[in-house]
Amino acid sequence: MANQQLRLDRSGLVLLYIFLGKLREFGAEQIRYSVPEETDKGFFVGNISKDLGLEPWELTERRVRIVSRGKAQLFALHPRSGSLITAGRIDREELCETMSSCFLNMEILVEDTLKIYGVEVEIMDINDNAPSFREEEVEIKVNEHATLGSRFPLPHARDPDVGMNSLQRYQLSPNSYFSLQVRSRTDGANNPELVLEETLDREKEAAHLLLLTALDGGDPIRQGTVPIRVVVLDINDHIPKFTQSVYRVSVPENLSSGSPVLMVNATDPDEGINGEVVYSFRNMESKASEIFQLDSRTGEVSIQGPLDFEKYRFYELEIQGQDGGGFSTTAKMMITVVDVNDNAPEITITSSTNSVLENSPPGTVIALLNVQDQDSGENGQISCFIPNNLPFNLEKTYGNYYKLITDRALDREQVQSYNITLTATDQGNPPLSTKTHILLNVADDNDNPPTFAHSSYSAYIPENNPRGASFFSVTAFDWDSKENARVTYSLVQDTIQGAPLSSYISINSDTGVLYALCSFDYEQFRDLQLQVIAQDSGDPQLSSNVSLSIFVLDQNDNAPEILYPALPTDGSTGVELAPRSAEPGYLVTKVVAVDRDSGQNAWLSYRLLKASEPGLFTVGLHTGEQAPPNTDWRFSQAQRPGTSGSQNGDETGTWPNNQFDTEMLQAMILASASEAADGSSTLGGGAGTMGLSARYGPQFTLQHVPDYRQNVYIPGSNATLTNAAGKRDGKAPAGGNGNKKKSGKKEKK
Repeated sequence: MANQQLRLDRSGLVLLYIFLGKLREFGAEQIRYSVPEETDKGFFVGNISKDLGLEPWELTERRVRIVSRGKAQLFALHPRSGSLITAGRIDREELCETMSSCFLNMEILVEDTLKIYGVEVEIMDINDNAPSFREEEVEIKVNEHATLGSRFPLPHARDPDVGMNSLQRYQLSPNSYFSLQVRSRTDGANNPELVLEETLDREKEAAHLLLLTALDGGDPIRQGTVPIRVVVLDINDHIPKFTQSVYRVSVPENLSSGSPVLMVNATDPDEGINGEVVYSFRNMESKASEIFQLDSRTGEVSIQGPLDFEKYRFYELEIQGQDGGGFSTTAKMMITVVDVNDNAPEITITSSTNSVLENSPPGTVIALLNVQDQDSGENGQISCFIPNNLPFNLEKTYGNYYKLITDRALDREQVQSYNITLTATDQGNPPLSTKTHILLNVADDNDNPPTFAHSSYSAYIPENNPRGASFFSVTAFDWDSKENARVTYSLVQDTIQGAPLSSYISINSDTGVLYALCSFDYEQFRDLQLQVIAQDSGDPQLSSNVSLSIFVLDQNDNAPEILYPALPTDGSTGVELAPRSAEPGYLVTKVVAVDRDSGQNAWLSYRLLKASEPGLFTVGLHTGEQAPPNTDWRFSQAQRPGTSGSQNGDETGTWPNNQFDTEMLQAMILASASEAADGSSTLGGGAGTMGLSARYGPQFTLQHVPDYRQNVYIPGSNATLTNAAGKRDGKAPAGGNGNKKKSGKKEKK
């Protein structure tokens, strides 16, 4: 029944505490709640989702969590209800011990926005502890001649509860000799004392049995008791006396075990055992008993356990000096623990990412971290920094939280990853520091197009090449990585002589190797111009172009063609006439032949394959005539075919050594020879043009082409095309051949 009543009372208190907590919350910077101690796991503390301005389901979606810094987690988030609940049993006395108020602070992290909210939970005390005495029984020795009003210290009780639930008063069992009085200490505690009210008579009553009761103010009231046995002694004239009523000392927290703290001293003028003083601690807290020890004979107080400024900064001890006759006195000892810089700062990475996209805007959050130092004063003041040569900044946010952010755009092609050293240093002497590392990879962004090694390329392929043969390759490099650096190759679509480029050339999209899809004919294609595209696989895709010139190389795949003299179409043998009086060296005819190939493949030589009279006729090896050409054909270096004056050599009119100049020359020869064979009167086509300007444009004149008309013999005449043209133009032939003679005799066939 009592337990049910207690639970009902607790429920009422819980509602009251939550209501009061919600009232305090408004107007405060932090979110504040209250919860009674000793509640079951899962007890409702507060509607955290509502106070954060979120819906309950958003706690999971936005990755809201409680930030833990290595301590036991006392609270949890309920994802379905959006509530803050207890994660287990909470004992206020264990957390806050004798502190009158017990507040627990935590941080709530909304991870998708990296926002931190402070939450303060007050742990409300319930009367779950009864006052208790450390002593099981106390014996006090009193001289039978003690004066009325003499005071004898009694042990004080301890109650870890606070407020009305803590120790409130003492009671002494009814008796005829002693009364109870309570004195207040400087720290607010009360010391009970036994006061002698009636004269003692040892012979009448040698001992008195009393009961001291300590009571708290809870509902219901809890209490603790200790038996007091007063022993009446024979006479002892003097009471021990300490040299100081209060001893004060300051000790550093790093004092080693066994080190002396202070020496107390009490004197007693009595002789013998009545003058011997024995020292002991009175009413000592359990924590202090683990740290300090007292030599009962010398009065030396020393360290036996570790001091920790961060846990206990001050101790108040009571020392009793008692002589052999039973008289005792007390003195206080105030020990102040001085902070020593014995705690290095702590760095806790609350949230971080291991990868950030290059070109992310400045201010992109990389990590959220918390720094703490358990020391105080300058020893607990922390500065946090990173190396200056990194493209990052530390920005202080809430409390001891820092954000690690970028201060400029990152470039993966320059630095692919960063090992960021975070250093936290306190202001102690000497300063202590802590380092931690964050490894950050820079993720690739497709910000580099593929790049060719050259601005343009030239490739050469021999004509009559096999179909499908590879003849060239191009390579482009992309500084990005993975898919952003995977390059594919293609050709810009075009048409050549009405056919798509893809019917002539293809390219391997992965390797950049080019293939000829047809067998090229130099006489049909001399060169091709195309564009190669290199494109990466990023999003969006980036590309670049490069021009490629393909030159077809001539092969000797064409036989020479004799243009003059032409074979009769009736199958008979051609006839050339020569005067019977012709002398050796007389020009009978001029053989004109061309070869559609170019360069050396088009260089021709002449010889007689068959002759009825072998010794009667000869043919010039290079000219195709019995006599050398007219001097008119010999032209200067500047007049030779090809680029102006580009050919070296003598003035003998040798074939040009350049493939393209030779090709131009061949075209002109074919044109001039064709007109000569037709016997067209427009062979000249105008003064000094050989008809070429009408066919090929006004830029082709005799100053560019050697006059091949002199090489063409007009049958039935001793004149060449040059002579005929000269007569037609009203000009004399430019130079004669001394071997050519006129004869009135009948010409011989």
